[in-house]
Amino acid sequence: FYLLHAHSASGETAEADRDAAEAFGVAARRAGVRRLIFFGGLGTAPQATAQATAQAASQAASQAARGGGSIGDALRASGIPVLECRASVIIGPGRRGFEITRRRGARLPILPAPRWARATVYPIAIGDVLDCLVEAVDLPVATHQTYLLGGAEAIGFHDLMRAYARSRGLRRWVVPIPGNFRRASSLALAAVAPDYARIGRRLIDALHRNGGTGAVTLPPESTVRPAGVREALDRASRIEEAQLRRVRWSKALTAVESVERWGGARYRNRFVDTRAVTVAAPAEAAFAAVERIGGAHGWYSTRWLWGLRGWMDRMVGGVGMGHRRRDPDRLAVGDLFDCWRVVALEPGRRLLLAAEMRLPGEGWLEFEVRPSADGRTATLRQTASFDPLGLPGLLYWWLSWPPHQWVFAQMVRGIAARAEARPATQRDAD
Repeated sequence: FYLLHAHSASGETAEADRDAAEAFGVAARRAGVRRLIFFGGLGTAPQATAQATAQAASQAASQAARGGGSIGDALRASGIPVLECRASVIIGPGRRGFEITRRRGARLPILPAPRWARATVYPIAIGDVLDCLVEAVDLPVATHQTYLLGGAEAIGFHDLMRAYARSRGLRRWVVPIPGNFRRASSLALAAVAPDYARIGRRLIDALHRNGGTGAVTLPPESTVRPAGVREALDRASRIEEAQLRRVRWSKALTAVESVERWGGARYRNRFVDTRAVTVAAPAEAAFAAVERIGGAHGWYSTRWLWGLRGWMDRMVGGVGMGHRRRDPDRLAVGDLFDCWRVVALEPGRRLLLAAEMRLPGEGWLEFEVRPSADGRTATLRQTASFDPLGLPGLLYWWLSWPPHQWVFAQMVRGIAARAEARPATQRDAD
């Protein structure tokens, strides 16, 4: 399998891509590899018929010698049969095309649709892509082949953004615009998704150049039955929820990344505020203080602000701080207390809470405790994350950012102080 490409269509990066692929092909030939499977992004429409191996290799070698061609051409220059699989928009968390789709779909109430945005695509679920690649190992192919992987439905790219918004409960209006406006579209994309601006420009150029992705050309022997758009979006949501529940923010982000920019760090579609303190007490004492949070023990900071937040939530039909703790000292998965629900608990190590208050999005609060090497101290990391729902969600997070800095900083220090203040005998009893 060859899965490397730098998402650049021209310049030094593209040349480095081709050089790397050519070197890989040479090494594969020397090692006796009998087939190469290359997975790439949106490119030119695949050919329906196979070329003879020798002819294709000769053409690829000629293009490589002239410094041109694609990664696939550089691999074919090795003379090894290459099975090239391409996909334009892969629906799955972390996939660049999908992240661009949902950034625009979630943040723009009106979706301008130039000609390139109305191009037809065949979005495919990430699981279906993996099934196709695994299946490609045993396909009876002895010559170079190129296939376009796609889902069961043809849909305009702008309609895909609207479908994502609909899956989040958002209404979006599409306004067709004559012309392509590629430059303006790239600037607009950089504004709503700056971390995906480069791949977004490439996607815009490809949709403009090809007018879409062309018909899906799965191998005739394939047993994969790709999902439709709605099912693929549902799968992506379930996958991401499962993945994010396992994320350790102590490894995914640092506190510096969180406080150096307004609104905190970004991880996929979430805003993240994370901070860590050293607790001069064993990890068991630190986590015991974490488990006592809420209820009669309070939130270790600005009790009046938490009360005000609960009152505001009740005014819009929420539960406020109305849930009572089942146990004042211990928590279990599923427990409701104040305005939070326990969704994950690893005793002595990790507590994940989901917000039950009415929000323009979904919010979580997580605590991680890691013991020091000698066991006498511990590191306590507190992370608040928020998945905004449309513009109201963005405004809510940005406007609440200043008070959050104060409240969350006091909270993590208060937990540490409570753990350090408890007598050693009481810690041993716990």
